[in-house]
Amino acid sequence: MPMLETTDLGERVASAPLVEIAGVRQVYHKGDNADLVVLDDVSLTIQQGEIVGLLGRSGSGKSTLLRIIAGLLQPTSGRVQWRGTPISGPCEGIAMVFQSFALFPWLTVLGNVELGLEALGIPTSERRRRAIEAIDLIGLDGFESAYPKELSGGMRQRVGFARAFVVHPRLMLMDEPFSALDVLTAETLRTDLIDLWSEGRLPIESILMVTHNIEEAVLLCDRILIFSSNPGRVASEVKVEIPHPRSRTDPVFRKLVDDIYGLMTQRPTTERVEKRTGGVVLGSGIGMALPRISTNRLSGLMEALASPPYDGSADLPDLAATLQMEVDDLFPIAEALQLLRFAEVAEGDVKLTPYGRRYVESSLDARKRLFADHLLAFVPLAGLIRRVLDERPSHRAPFRRFSEELEDHMSEERAEETMRAVISWGRYAELFGYDENTNELNLDNPA
Repeated sequence: MPMLETTDLGERVASAPLVEIAGVRQVYHKGDNADLVVLDDVSLTIQQGEIVGLLGRSGSGKSTLLRIIAGLLQPTSGRVQWRGTPISGPCEGIAMVFQSFALFPWLTVLGNVELGLEALGIPTSERRRRAIEAIDLIGLDGFESAYPKELSGGMRQRVGFARAFVVHPRLMLMDEPFSALDVLTAETLRTDLIDLWSEGRLPIESILMVTHNIEEAVLLCDRILIFSSNPGRVASEVKVEIPHPRSRTDPVFRKLVDDIYGLMTQRPTTERVEKRTGGVVLGSGIGMALPRISTNRLSGLMEALASPPYDGSADLPDLAATLQMEVDDLFPIAEALQLLRFAEVAEGDVKLTPYGRRYVESSLDARKRLFADHLLAFVPLAGLIRRVLDERPSHRAPFRRFSEELEDHMSEERAEETMRAVISWGRYAELFGYDENTNELNLDNPA
């Protein structure tokens, strides 16, 4: 494959950062309801010659930060600079690769790749030469005349990479670029990308990528910034000093993955939590957001933990690999079990409590009774719903009665998700029912 015009890898390093972010805050105003704080006091730099990963759960503001750096979104407050100049809109020298490919279906591969050059006013002959070089570099030689519908998902994402490379950006932003691909295709594309980067064949100086895949971050990145959620903050920074190519089976690699799991499951101290929430400890009050996790998944994880080889306790990376689950799938289940006191999560491990073991060993009816007891004891919203339904003569209450109260503490979307979660759990525990036609909660058998 031909080499694009670029500098040697050793020449990329310079003292001045490409991107400098200080005290960035992003708030969405919601009228009469409480403001939604997506990012709070985020500060970071991106230097030349490095791949930096933004790692965190869905909803931690990673993609929002990427849009701010790309100049597609203005932050509520804080300083964002590109090569020493404030970012006020899209910047020349920054390109972006999206999760959803974002190709124009009526254009060929060549047409899609040429598009960015056309917008820059590059002459036709130069445009064609550079586009063909980028297509060859990314491994799509011979597919210049193909349309997106004729390509596999992996090939379409390669077109997305070629479209970003062709403008010779100094910084490439990647928003979960491999998450829409199957496992084998994603692994192949990761390997090809890091090989090109290590060989100095990419016409870029740095990469900033958003991911929720811990192993992907360790596989590709020089530095990993771990984001906490609600609101998004840089909670930790991890340097990856393993030379490329990296092996997932390398003990150093595995230890680093374990360490990051531990950081992502670390509970904030009471002092930090109280400062963040104005004295209200998270996990108390009806303002606690709930993940929409089915009771089948909660039961399934408890049963998996109780069975060999875990016998009640498991290392989260090992469990994720065994169950073939991503962080965004596994963490919410483990944390929901912790909320209900059926499990404990700490330092990258998850362990069944005596209540969790009792649940696994019980009959279906006994499981429901135990779940109901824990739901009322540890999920304040469930207790509120039950009290309101008990006190009303009709034993009925509209969905909005509770969702509007939640919206004083969280976004409308999060309130909807929390309500759907508590309704699902309440139905399973036979604490209350829900009529989809009237959008009312009710007691099927009121006391």
